Formats: sequence, C-alpha cells, structure tokens
Amino acid sequence: MRKLVVVNNPKDWDIDIEEVEVIDAQRYLTDPAYIEMKSARVFNLCRSYKYQSSGYYVSLLAEARGHRAIPNVTTIQDMKSQTIVRAITDEINETIQKSLSKLKSKSFTLSIYFGQNVAKQYEKLSKQLHDLFQAPLLRAQFVYNKEWVLESISPIPVNEVPEHHMRYMMKYAKAYFARNRFSSARVSKKVYDLAILVNPTEKDPPSNDKALQNFIDAAGSLGFYTELITKEDYRRLSEFDALLIRETTSVNHHTYRFARRAHADGLVVIDDPVSILRCTNKVYLAELLTKAKVSIPKTMIIHRDNCVKVVEELGLPCVLKKPDSSFSQGVVKVKTEEELQEQLKDMLYESDLIIGQEFTPTDFDWRIGILDKQPLYACKYFMAKDHWQIYNWEGKKKDVSGNFETVPFADVPFNVLHTALKAANLIGDGLYGVDLKEIDGKAYIIEVNDNPNIDAGVEDQILKKELYLTILKSIKRRIELQKNIVNNNEPS
Repeated sequence: MRKLVVVNNPKDWDIDIEEVEVIDAQRYLTDPAYIEMKSARVFNLCRSYKYQSSGYYVSLLAEARGHRAIPNVTTIQDMKSQTIVRAITDEINETIQKSLSKLKSKSFTLSIYFGQNVAKQYEKLSKQLHDLFQAPLLRAQFVYNKEWVLESISPIPVNEVPEHHMRYMMKYAKAYFARNRFSSARVSKKVYDLAILVNPTEKDPPSNDKALQNFIDAAGSLGFYTELITKEDYRRLSEFDALLIRETTSVNHHTYRFARRAHADGLVVIDDPVSILRCTNKVYLAELLTKAKVSIPKTMIIHRDNCVKVVEELGLPCVLKKPDSSFSQGVVKVKTEEELQEQLKDMLYESDLIIGQEFTPTDFDWRIGILDKQPLYACKYFMAKDHWQIYNWEGKKKDVSGNFETVPFADVPFNVLHTALKAANLIGDGLYGVDLKEIDGKAYIIEVNDNPNIDAGVEDQILKKELYLTILKSIKRRIELQKNIVNNNEPS
C-alpha cells in the first residue's frame, strides 16, 4: 500500500522519509494516476479541512477511491462538534484530570504531533487523544471549571507548527511512518485481514475461548489473516479489512467507538454502529416495534410525568428496564408500590425515560439468531434456578444461568420465527439475537440484541463449525461487495 503525504504546498513538508511520497493536494485530486490507484494510505496534511476546501476533498475523494485517509471525513466532522468531542473523550476523563492536575492556569493548549507531545508528562494524554481523533497534527484546547474539560480539538495547519517544535515534529513523523502498521513488512498470502475485538477480562463474554478459536479457524479456511485485538489496539483498526466484535457492546463504551471508527474507515463491521445504537436502547426498540406493529408485552415508556400511572397501565408485579440494560442486568421486577416507587426514583435519576412492561412469566425464552435477514440458529434459554430471568447474578455461581436447548428450525413454531425475523429486519442486516416469549400460541418480542452469544457447545450444537463459516462467509461477501462498488465507481 503506497503512502502519500498530501499538502497544499510541497514546501510545507520538507521531510525526507523512506517510502513516503509527498504530493500537493491539487495533483492528488486531479491527476489520473492517483484517481486510478488501487491501494493507498493518504496522510492529509493540508492547511485546512474546512468544508469544500481542497483539504476536505482530499479525505472525501480518498474514501471514494478506496484509499485510507488520515484523517477521514468522519474525524474531520467529529472535531467540529463540541457535543461529539465531549462524548468521545468522556472515557479518557481520568487521564485528562491526572495529566493536567498540576497546572495553575484556567486554560491549556496541547499540541499533538503524530500522537506525541514535546513534554513527556503529556505523552499518555497525547496518545489517547490521537487514538480518538486520528489526524497527524492536533491542537487540543482545555479549560478548567471544577475539573478540566476538553473544550475543542482541531487540526494544526502544517505551516503553523512553531519553529521551535519543528525538530520534534520531524522526529515524531519519522517514528510514526516507520511503524510496521504502515509498511509492507508483513508478508501474508491471506486475502483479507480480520480483527476480532475481545476483552480477556470480561466475565461473561459473548463468545467463549473455543468459539473464538472456531472463528479463527473458519476465517483461515476462507483466506483471512485473523488477529484478536483489545481496546488498546484502537489505532490499528486501519490495518484490517473487517472487524468482528466479540465483546459486550454499549454506546458509552469503547466497543461503540471501535464500531464507529471501523465503519468510518471503510471496514466491514459486525456489529455495525447503527445496530449498536438501535439495539442497546430499550426505549428506541419499544417505539420501533410498536410503530411496526410487532407484538411485544404490554409496554409503557415511563417518565416523570406519567410514572404515577404505572400500576394502572401495567399492574403488579411489573418489570422495569433501564434503556441500556443487557444480560438481565438493569432489569428488575417490582411486586409492591413501595418497591415500584423506590426503583422509579433510582432509574429516572439516571435516565429521563425508562421502560415498563407487564410481567409475563414463562419457563424459557426463545433466542433466534439472525444474519443477513435469515435465521441462523434457534435456542431455548431456560430461566435460572428459582428465578424469573435467564440470568440470576445474585444466585450461586452454578445457578447464575439456566439450561439451554438448541432447536432445529423445523421444530420452531412458525409465529416465533416469523416474529423474530420481522423484528430483526427493522434493525438492519447484521448479526442479531432476538429474544421472544411464546404465550398462548402467540410470540412476543422481549428484545433484539446486536451482540448475541455465539458459544461453542451452545448455539453451535446443530450447525457445528458451519455456524462460524456462515458468519465469516457473510463478512467476506460484504468486503468483496464493498470493493466491487469502489472499483465500479472508478473511471475506466
């Protein structure tokens, strides 16, 4: 993959780095050689990324050509929104406070050159900000109001780097481009590169170790180079063609940031960021399913103005759910009005809207796995011992979860399968796990999960290794479709 540094004026970049080609923006935008180039990594060091400027078009057209741009258009847009900046950097707040704790002023500007700063005490903060906003040169503005807050982050025009910082920037640039991730040192006969995001310390991950190995084996048989990555590998995402997330997802979490970044970089992603947004919020799901007339238990979106009507609407006992609840956590059953008021107070303190549902006890929940809008597997998950949910996190270790039964599609009631497909297809064409209850011959959606369990010995009992192959074939097909679209859009 060729490495291109694109600047407005070649004099802006008087640094000779092996295997790095320096060109001006006008040439990159108009020269047929770059329009037709099949594979390139474009480091956009233009003086401005303002909308419809040449710097903006360099990143925009790089994406259209199938080149990898740093920064890409999503990053450029993110930096313009204070709301997005605050949301994205919330996870590194501890690093911000610790790094700036000794400052006496009320404001501070941090210059970041290729992920580094000239002062060693800001090394960690610089690296983390660069990981979040992948642009070569960044200026982060902080203000102090009870605590340090990142007020804005913006690119530094290459011609505005202070003279006394130039030798540092040159040193950091050479180290940056020398990294293996930007070289062709890794010789591989594999067709595509796949990253599987995992958390080795997660107590109940969506895939156990054996399942992860099955994914790797299936990927290898289809021509993938596969690597397990963790949240520390955020900056390496652009090395890969696809990302498979096998860590429990959440919006205010690095999993969503990974999905969002991978999607912006043109990778095929399961779970894609839109599916994560839609599935992890129970309020959204309730509204979506109700509007589409998909059967769900009697449901109420509760807020401070209508919370007095819960008993009237749902009766007791009833179930309360936090919007981002998962794996039975953040879901409570209340039996009395006293319990109801106590839980409402706590939940509405955290979220302006929560979900209330009538209590519909069953011996088991159906889980229908769906991929590419087609059923993938079917399981019965039985309730945990002496509990009303599949998981009982307060029970004994051996009784945390109930039994399971993997079921052939021929034995799944039509209404269960049909309702599951209808619900999942409202979300997208990704990998989903739809939970349903069957009551008096009718199927009711409980939730749609964007990150369903794929555990060896459970969901794969019928399909065996074909389950993993089916998922990897879908990823490969998506990559090839994406590449065909890019190639077909190129001028002949």
